[in-house]
Amino acid sequence: MTLTIQNAFLPHTDGEAALGFYRDLLGFEVRQDVGYNDLRWITVGPVDQPGTSIVLHPPVADPGVTEEERRVVLELIAKGVYTAITLSSDDLDALFERLADAGADVIQEPTDQPYGVRDAAFRDPAGNLIRINQA
Repeated sequence: MTLTIQNAFLPHTDGEAALGFYRDLLGFEVRQDVGYNDLRWITVGPVDQPGTSIVLHPPVADPGVTEEERRVVLELIAKGVYTAITLSSDDLDALFERLADAGADVIQEPTDQPYGVRDAAFRDPAGNLIRINQA
């Protein structure tokens, strides 16, 4: 039996800004871009990994969410504490330079962690924490 990760979900607050980060800066391909009313779901993923995707979704799209809950969720997203994802690169330093030069929100420069990982961290345009490990 094989078990794989097919989709991870991250909220976005601006579809075009999300595309600018995930497609244009990280180099992911757009697999789906679906709109419904004023909402938009964008599925992206690494070109060489067709079975693994990130679904960028509108936050708190559930009609049962109160305005106060919606406000809290949006504040947590903007602070970068609502959700996170860890990616891996075979050249962390080059990727870091490319993202930093393009104006990405740098949280941590490449660092050798005491627990054995070399990583860096950014926030995407919505505020989601994106950690990138050296493969």
